[in-house]
Parts: sequence; structure tokens; C-alpha cells
Amino acid sequence: MRLIGAHCSIAGGLHKAAERGGALGCTAVQIFTKSSNQWNSPPLLPAEISIFQKSCFEAGIKTIFAHAGYLINLASSDPAVHKLSVSSMRAELERAEMLELPFVIVHPGSHKGAGELVGILQVVSAIKELVEATSGFKTHIVLETTAGQGRSIGHKFEHFAEIFKRLPKQALKRVGICVDTAHVFAAGYDITSRAKYNLMWKEFDGFVGFEFLRAVHLNDSAKTLGSRVDRHEHIGKGEIGLEPFRWLLNDKRFINIPMIIETPKGETPA
Repeated sequence: MRLIGAHCSIAGGLHKAAERGGALGCTAVQIFTKSSNQWNSPPLLPAEISIFQKSCFEAGIKTIFAHAGYLINLASSDPAVHKLSVSSMRAELERAEMLELPFVIVHPGSHKGAGELVGILQVVSAIKELVEATSGFKTHIVLETTAGQGRSIGHKFEHFAEIFKRLPKQALKRVGICVDTAHVFAAGYDITSRAKYNLMWKEFDGFVGFEFLRAVHLNDSAKTLGSRVDRHEHIGKGEIGLEPFRWLLNDKRFINIPMIIETPKGETPA
């Protein structure tokens, strides 16, 4: 069974995301475990966790994972922001571990003008600290590819190669990558022909490695190739077009990789 689904809202409780995903026929669901635009969150209650897990089972969701809040900036060289980001990401991992989620996806963050290498080193420092602080956790840290907007880290596969080579082996066991189609396209990776699609994945495997791929975000791009602007569009209605998504869904290399849409919401969930 393919692991395909959508990011589902937790409005009304975490368990509502599973119910919404199940109603849409999703086998995979992505959620926020708390407000995406706040640093802090109320503690998870045992009853809340139990209801959530029961709902996932009853809805037929095969895999459900989290996306971290948008305030987190692990690449920041500002000591206060970096400390707050690491603390918030640690809370994200703790919540995901309690919910028995396999991983939390997080944007690497922006170096804010300090330079790509500085940003990369800050991400490395953050991951080391997080892995040490959550020793024994099963939940992994999954870094998401970015469009390159706002001096962000992660719009080049080389960035992840640089991060990985600086991490100790123990930390590497807890790290993965999520490829967002809209982001890689906006970053300059053309996937609109079969040859270019194959080339993009060849570069990904060369710099990162398929063994680190944990998820794919299926989003068309409202902006042009190499624009470095992060704007999602409905699949087949953006600059990428329909065919690349057909190739992705039929690519046997990714048969067990969960694929999630984060496209604009319509009037109804379907």
C-alpha cells in the first residue's frame, strides 16, 4: 500500500487530523502537534495521546508524522534565537516521541546574512545538541529542502552534504531529509522533463543519499524555476505541471516513502 496523503488540521484536537485524513482516504498524514506560530505549547495529556493513537488506527492511517513550527531557525547565529530554536525543536521532538511519531520535519532555517557556512555550522551544532538531549528517542529529525527564500539553508543538496559530514555517526542515525517538489524547483532544480527529473534525483543521491530520504512533499510551484520564492500551487496547475508527479508516484525507488500534499486548501477538505 502506497503511503499518500495530506497535511491535516489539528483544529479541535490532535485526533481530528487522523479523522480528517481517514475521511479523505489518506494512508499518510502530516500534522503540527501544536500551534505552528508559537514557541510554547501546553503539555500533552495521557488521554489526549490515547485518543490520538486510537483515531489513527481506526482511520487506517499507516504513518503519521509532524512538521515543526515555523518560528524555529536552527541556522541562526543570533545566540538568543538559536537557543530558543533548539529549545522549541526539543519540545517538538518530545511531543512527537510521546505520540510515537517516526520523525519531525523542520526547515533548516536562515543564516540572515551571516553566510551559508555559518548557517550550516549552526544547524550542525543544533542537531548535535538535540540528539544528545533526546538520547534514546526513536523520533528522528528530518530536514526539509527549501526554495532559498530569505537566505535560507537547504536550497542546495550540497548544504545537506556539508551538514552530514560534520555530524557524528550517532547523530546521523537520527537524521533524514524531506524533499519538497515546489522548493527544489524554485531553488533551481528543473524536474519538468524525464531527463531532468532523473538528473535531480541523481544529484540528490550523490550529495545526500537515498538512504536519508524520509518523505516527499508533493507541491506544484506558483513561481518559476529558480525564482527562490516559496509559493505552493495545486498539482498540475503550477510551473512544474502534472507529469513530474506521475513519475514520482510511479517511481519504484520511493514505494515506501510517504508523500504528502501541502497545496492550498479549498472550500472542502476533498
